Amino acid sequence: MRDEQAGRPILVGYDDSPESRHALRWAVEEARLRRLPVLVCHALHWPYAPRPVAQEVLAQIEQVALGVVDEGVRRAKELAPEVDVQPVLGKGTPSAVLLEVARGAEMAVLGCRGQGGFDGLQVGAAAVQVPAHSVRPVVVVRPCLQPPDGQDVRVVVGLDGSPPSVAALEFALEEAALRDGSVTALCCWSDCGSASWPEPLPFVDSNALRRGAEARFREVVSHLAAGRPEVTVFIEFVTERPRRVLVDATKGATLLVLGNRGNGSPACLLLGPVTQAALLGAWCPVAVTPAGVLNPRLPPG
Repeated sequence: MRDEQAGRPILVGYDDSPESRHALRWAVEEARLRRLPVLVCHALHWPYAPRPVAQEVLAQIEQVALGVVDEGVRRAKELAPEVDVQPVLGKGTPSAVLLEVARGAEMAVLGCRGQGGFDGLQVGAAAVQVPAHSVRPVVVVRPCLQPPDGQDVRVVVGLDGSPPSVAALEFALEEAALRDGSVTALCCWSDCGSASWPEPLPFVDSNALRRGAEARFREVVSHLAAGRPEVTVFIEFVTERPRRVLVDATKGATLLVLGNRGNGSPACLLLGPVTQAALLGAWCPVAVTPAGVLNPRLPPG
């Protein structure tokens, strides 16, 4: 951990929903491993258009909100009495409050959905908006639909060479090191010279392109992995669609790590389509990293 980040807390969004309890458990364990404090954050949001409201009504609402955050603090201290836990009650929408507080945090952790919504909703608004806009890594905790076998910890990371994906690899290595686990680095290659490509490039040696891309991928992974010799790294370079491959790879995994947007993502999208698909369909928690968070030094090429 770099000196300027020492002591940054782990922020967790909490609203007493089952999903936020999963997030709280994940955040407390992360804080214990990193020896960092935890901020249990709840947002007090008046959902109606501004209008005169009796002060006693507002006081009652705030009292309920304080009770929610206090309950989160109590649960966190029960999970890990040795971890310093502090409450934060912000005023505004959950996304806005979490994004503001996350600026001073090591990372933000939230459930895949909170209170409200409707039956069958897989991902709430905050679980998309916070990773899309955050300047810090965000972990969206989905209940493990297929828990890891035994005690093996496997962190999966998707790379396409974009700055956010390289930051994702650095984050994945750090998480695996904390948990004595392994990393599976995945790259999905699309053959832009084949006839099946929407706009195949003329006079392109597809095999040469693929070999060059795979060699560069392995070089980048090996370079960053050298800084974490205690972590076993498996490298997979496949010619398949990334959305399906990455979601399938999360079966039995501990964590999936992706950049917030990859190569080819439209400029209007703050969260790439592959990352969005993972938030909807992954079998384990998903960590989303923005570019420039960790600034890993890569080999020239």
